[in-house]
Amino acid sequence: MNITQLQHEKNAILCVDDEPILLLSLVQELKREIGGSYTYETAQNPEEAMEVIDDLCGSGVEVILILSDWLMPGMRGDEFLIQVHQKYPHIKSILISGHADRDAINRVKEEAKTYAIFSKPWNTRELLDAVRFCCNLT
Repeated sequence: MNITQLQHEKNAILCVDDEPILLLSLVQELKREIGGSYTYETAQNPEEAMEVIDDLCGSGVEVILILSDWLMPGMRGDEFLIQVHQKYPHIKSILISGHADRDAINRVKEEAKTYAIFSKPWNTRELLDAVRFCCNLT
């Protein structure tokens, strides 16, 4: 195992979506493309996701990227990513949605510094390229 692999084992990617099948699909694509050197976590709503982030960061694991749906019960993805950015400004984010409106897209880019926004169904190659960029794997 090289130094880069050891560093990545302390890194996590978090996927947030209220549809379990989409979470499973996204994590499988990430593992297939990026491999097992990252910890992949999932949450089905923003509240659960914030708990996961707090737990991981509290245990020394760096959350380097969040891929979040926009339309979820309780809190929209743009609001969630803005809250995360306020508490953990180093965490990068990608928003995935089939419904996001222009105001939400502009707000999340401005206030959460979200790297990219993808529509559902996403283009796998484009999404994985964005993930690689955010994880410094390019």
